[in-house]
Amino acid sequence: MLGLLPFLLLIALYMAASQARLADNPNDKLLPAMSSFVEAINRMAFEPSKRSGEYLMLADTLASLTRLALGVGISALVALMVGVANGMVPFVRAPLSPLVTAISLIPPMAILPILFIVFGLGELSKVMLIIIGICPIMIRDLQLRTDALPNEQILKAQTLGASSWQTIIAVVIPQILPKLIEAVRLTLGSAWLFLIAAEAIAATEGLGYRIFLIRRYLAMDVILPYVLWISVLAFVMDWLLRKLSVHAFSWYHKTQGDA
Repeated sequence: MLGLLPFLLLIALYMAASQARLADNPNDKLLPAMSSFVEAINRMAFEPSKRSGEYLMLADTLASLTRLALGVGISALVALMVGVANGMVPFVRAPLSPLVTAISLIPPMAILPILFIVFGLGELSKVMLIIIGICPIMIRDLQLRTDALPNEQILKAQTLGASSWQTIIAVVIPQILPKLIEAVRLTLGSAWLFLIAAEAIAATEGLGYRIFLIRRYLAMDVILPYVLWISVLAFVMDWLLRKLSVHAFSWYHKTQGDA
């Protein structure tokens, strides 16, 4: 109940402000009434578009989630390989670690025009923006986590005859995977930010595209539900990743005291 209280207060505050503005101007678009939200959601989510025949909110959601899944999935895979290699193999860390650090310091939004020039205006440029935005951060995080593993474990594995590759597979990877899920959860908000920015500039469908398309009409009855829907999707994704981590790596969460 205490967790719900701030949200209930925000809703009550919005309703009071909306009622006050609409009392002065019934056509006010800045703070529409709750009934306007219901009509907009019904129109966008449950009625096919007269132009395309699609359910726009569903089409936008599928397009955005596909791009996000590709960007985050590729980033996680690359981060796992490069992060562990940087943390375990000095000959890999020496050339790659400075490069990863330099890339991580570049503002991704600053190179967005370059991505559109190099990769075009299609799906690839949007996915690449997500990858460039979050992958270097994840690599640095996993490199630090790999470096922090107890040296005794590595030495014991090598004493028992394990090669470097076997040590990585049997000792390092199982302990890094739950930390990889944590890294994905921490960068999920940034991934959504880069996705929305890319869709706002060059896209024909997607949640970010729809928000920036209708902003010219000040259609807050559509914009605010879309923003809320993005927040719900992000929350559900974070919750699912958390549950996956607890289910697959219960030993890790027990050591952290949160399971």
